[in-house]
Amino acid sequence: MQRENQTKFILLELLAVCFCASSGVFVRYSALGPVNTAFYRMLFALPMLFLLARKDLKGIDRSDILRLLLAGVFFSGDIILFNLSITKTAIANTNLFTNLTIFTVVPVSALVFKEKMPKHLITGAGITLAGVVLLVLGKAEPSSSGYVGDLLACGASVFYGLYLLVSYRLRERFSGHVITFFCIISCLVIMPLYIVPVEGFQIPRGFAELWPLLGLAVCLQVFGHNLMAYCQGKVSVNLSSIICLTQPAVAAIYSLLLFGERLTLMEIAGICIVVVGVYLVKHQYSEQNAETT
Repeated sequence: MQRENQTKFILLELLAVCFCASSGVFVRYSALGPVNTAFYRMLFALPMLFLLARKDLKGIDRSDILRLLLAGVFFSGDIILFNLSITKTAIANTNLFTNLTIFTVVPVSALVFKEKMPKHLITGAGITLAGVVLLVLGKAEPSSSGYVGDLLACGASVFYGLYLLVSYRLRERFSGHVITFFCIISCLVIMPLYIVPVEGFQIPRGFAELWPLLGLAVCLQVFGHNLMAYCQGKVSVNLSSIICLTQPAVAAIYSLLLFGERLTLMEIAGICIVVVGVYLVKHQYSEQNAETT
C-alpha cells in the first residue's frame, strides 16, 4: 500500500498521540486505585469492542481462543505496570520508558522468529542507555519511589513488546477488533488477582469518580488507538515512528500544565537522547522488514 504522508494524516496522527498521552492524566485524576482504574477502563470499553468484533467472532475454535487470551495476558501485564508507574514517577518518564518496546521486540523476534538483528541495534541500545542514565540521575527530587516507578514502566514496555509479538502473528488471521476484544477479557480476569489482595474492589461513586474512567475509555480506546491504527495506513512507517516518539513530550506538557511537574535540563537531555536511540533502532528494523517483504 502506497502511503502518501499527506499533511492532514500527519496532523491526525499527532492528534492520536495527544489522545494516547492523556492516559497518565486520567490515571492521576482517578480517585480509585491504579489497577482498579485500569479494570474499569477495560470494562467500559468491552461493549464497544464487542459491537465492533461480533461479526468476526464466529468460527473461532478453542485453540485460537487460547492464543488470543495469551496476548491479553501480556497486555494486562503492560496496563497494570503502566498504571502503577504513573502513581510513582513523572508522567513523562512513564510514557518514555514504555516506548522502549523495540528492545524486547527485536531480540525475541531474532530468537523465536529467526529475524535478522538491525545492524545498529547495539549503537541504538547504547545511546538509549546513556539517555536513561541521564534521565534517572537528573531527577529534581530523587526518591526511591520515583526509581521504582521508572522500573515499573520499563517492565510495562517488556510486557507490551511481548503483546505486540503475539498479536502480530494473530493479526495474520484475526481482525484487530477481535484481538483487542479477547485482550480485554483477559484483563478483566487477571486484574482482580491483583485488585482483591492489594487494593480491594472499589466502586466509582458519583461523577467525580466516574469521569476519569470514562475519559480513559473514550480518549484512549475509542479515539487514541483507533485513530492511530487508521493513520498508520496513511503515513509511512518511518515517519509514523517519529510521530509516535513525540508522546513523552506531549505527556510532559500535560504533566507540567496540570500537575506542575517540571523536568530538569538533564532530564530533558535524557529524554532527547533516548528518543534518538529508540528511533535509530526502529528505523533500521522497519527498513530491514521492508527489504524482506
